[in-house]
Amino acid sequence: MGLAAEPDSSNGDKTPLLLSHPLKRTGTVWTAVAHIVTGVIGSGVLSLAWSVGQLGWIAGPFSILIIASFTLISSFLLSNTYRSPHPQFGPHRSASYLDAVHSHLGLKNGRLCGLLVNISLYGFGIAYVITSAISIRTILVSICYHTNEEEVACEFVDAYYMLIFGAIQVVLSQIPNFHNIEWLSVVASIMSFAYSFIGMGLSILQIKEKGYVEGSIEGIRSRSRTEKLWLVAQALGDISYSYPFSTILLEIQDTLKSPPPENQTMKKASVISVAITTFFYLGCGGAGYAAFGNDTPGNLLTGFGSSKYYWLVNFANVCIVVHLVGAYQVYSQPLFAIVENWFRFQYPDSEFVNHSYFLKLLFLPDFELNFLRLSFRTAYVASTTVIALMFPYFNQILGVLGSLIFWPLTIYFPVEMYLGLSNTEAWSAKWIMLRSLSILGFVFVAVDSLIMKLARLLNEEVTLLRDVRTKVEGVRDELCLIQAYLKDADAKADTADTSSHAVKVWVNQLRRASFRIEDAVDFYIIKLAPHPSQRQAFDLHKC
Repeated sequence: MGLAAEPDSSNGDKTPLLLSHPLKRTGTVWTAVAHIVTGVIGSGVLSLAWSVGQLGWIAGPFSILIIASFTLISSFLLSNTYRSPHPQFGPHRSASYLDAVHSHLGLKNGRLCGLLVNISLYGFGIAYVITSAISIRTILVSICYHTNEEEVACEFVDAYYMLIFGAIQVVLSQIPNFHNIEWLSVVASIMSFAYSFIGMGLSILQIKEKGYVEGSIEGIRSRSRTEKLWLVAQALGDISYSYPFSTILLEIQDTLKSPPPENQTMKKASVISVAITTFFYLGCGGAGYAAFGNDTPGNLLTGFGSSKYYWLVNFANVCIVVHLVGAYQVYSQPLFAIVENWFRFQYPDSEFVNHSYFLKLLFLPDFELNFLRLSFRTAYVASTTVIALMFPYFNQILGVLGSLIFWPLTIYFPVEMYLGLSNTEAWSAKWIMLRSLSILGFVFVAVDSLIMKLARLLNEEVTLLRDVRTKVEGVRDELCLIQAYLKDADAKADTADTSSHAVKVWVNQLRRASFRIEDAVDFYIIKLAPHPSQRQAFDLHKC
């Protein structure tokens, strides 16, 4: 094994966000499709059956198609911003989403975009650590239950599997850049196809065994309108977060060879990818809801865990883990590039930052080692793993963040950049159409987020009122017992057993307490009991 050092070269006339190394771009439409599918079709596809179930047979598929259309239009607009000033022949390249916004919309928008992009990319990393650990635990629990005849406690700790996943990512994160992970995206794409087909196939098989299709137009019924409103908003948020790939589109486009022009290749790849994604989303979502109806689980595979096909479910979970290994890198490499390019700009003469060392290994390709890459990326992976360990329910937070980030990253910035580069005349048909698209996307996200917040508050209020009613009923029952005791005490007041002064004082205190309890119950009956029939249920004379 030998060691050789080679300095990284960079162009000094570029902005800090646009620094790059000399690259040989060899990507094709199919490598781009592999990257997109790896980034988009995650284990979240298995939760879309629940989302379709909440929305019903009409609104569910329609929502998937609408969001797919938004995503496709956004990808078309964004692919035209890769080169400037001309989308095909312009000499200036934007190698990342952040580069494009910074160059075309200015520093202020660039900073806002940087915040949103980094939150999105970092959040995906944390979510993948958690989801992979859950899948590994699911496999082990299934094997434990099916290999032990006697009932045993099959309990496994997620923390161990998060640490294993993190260790794997420390190694893979040393891959220099997005151009070197094509093979990983291909493997991850195959895995995503595998578990999606398994979930879809098992659902269709269950429908065939039942002989009928579950589900309804209005979707899964809820206990209250408030709860239904919350669940519908959550379902729309899950669908909207499962589609966009705008944050990695330009990184993928930067890997494509030319000719043909990169934007044409990227548009073809986007059409193919969105079509494949929509097929799986509609297939898994529709077949899952048709198989389980009102009992549709949050994760489609969990519905088959106890079936005779449990081994196939275990294999699907293995595919999920392998896919997440690749997906973590697809969403982390752009963030790595942003931070490392900033350091290269700030410290151009630093050997620690700019020099690469090549390890010559027997029977293996040369391994490129950079100390900045090694230290920063290791710390990055460690941080996502630690946060996943500390907040195992982070996926729920990520769903809310995703619905909020959807509009600016998927619609607003691409529309603004396209209008600026194309010099579209104000109030022309194209201008009005794109502005309407942006406004429609904002309204969708704003209304969905508002509904989620209001529904959550209302749901908490309803739960609180239900708890108050339960507690008042309990207090009323206790009051009946106290009043019965006081009657007995009054009847025996003159006997020898209850003639002591201490007992009389205690009985008087208990009587005053019963009066205060009775006043509180009366207040609930008059002010809070919402219906006359409910007030009659609190009639104190029925003790």
